[in-house]
Parts: sequence; structure tokens; C-alpha cells
Amino acid sequence: MLEQFLVATFLDEHALRDAVMQMRVHGFRIYDAYTPYPVHGLDALMGVRRSRLPFVSFAAGALGLIGALGFQFYAAVFDWPLNVGGKPANSTLAFIPITFELTVLSAGLATAATLLVRCGLLPGARPRSFAPGATEDTFALVLRRRDATFDAGEARRLLMASGARNVTITEETR
Repeated sequence: MLEQFLVATFLDEHALRDAVMQMRVHGFRIYDAYTPYPVHGLDALMGVRRSRLPFVSFAAGALGLIGALGFQFYAAVFDWPLNVGGKPANSTLAFIPITFELTVLSAGLATAATLLVRCGLLPGARPRSFAPGATEDTFALVLRRRDATFDAGEARRLLMASGARNVTITEETR
């Protein structure tokens, strides 16, 4: 599937911020922005939603906690009951260290795996480079052309008025 992108490059973050605001005011959806260093508040200007990754971490941690407690209870009470000094077989306090470790481990592994899958960083993935030097010394703003109502001429005019150094159309296969 062939996708078209409109890529604008800028010399400084102020011009990039201005372009992002102009694009959002005129109804254009921003695909991504590339900067050589973190630009505070750029996500909010672009309209990026909050990540749902914490929900995945919490769910995986809860499953790790339930799994660890369940397995230890099963092993201590049903599978291999031992009478050690008259303690009850289901001594929950003895289960706390392993439960904590498995909760953290499962949450961490699930978070890392979800991040890699969601970002498309699986083995064999091809890197996308929209503009040369986009993360070294150049700021880039990328708009994706999805439908026939996308007005590339209007977008180009707004980007150039915002201080874009260069505006190009790039085609990539998905």
C-alpha cells in the first residue's frame, strides 16, 4: 500500500511550534514531528492523546500478582504441604517477596513488549526516514495524506508561511 506524506523541515523549534499550531487551527492532522532534542509541550500542541501503556502495565502486574500468590498457595497447601515449626501451610507473609518480584517482572516485560509492538520496532522492521538529518540538526513536521480532501497546496502554503525551509512530498510503501 502506497502512502503519501508531506514533509516540512525547519531550522528552529519556534518555527516548528508555529507550524504545528497553524496546521491544527486549519484542521490538518499531524502524523509526526521529529526534533533533535525534546521540545516541551509539543505533544500537547500536536494533539497527541495520553498513552494507554500504564493500563497494560497495571493489568500485567495484577496478573503477575495473582499468578504468584495462586501458585505459591497451591504448592504450599495442596501439592507439597510441609509442617515447618507448626506454621500454617498458607503463610501469606512468606509469599510476599516472590509475589513482589513476579509482579514487577511481569509488568516490566509486558510494558516493554507492548511498547515494541505498538511502535513497530519488531525484528525486521525497516526504519522510516522522512527528512535527512531530521534528528541530528533539523526539525521536521510530517503530515499524512489519507483522503482526497487533503489540500496539499494549502498545507504547503501554511507551512512556508510558518517558516518552513523546505516542503516535499514523500511516498512510502507500507
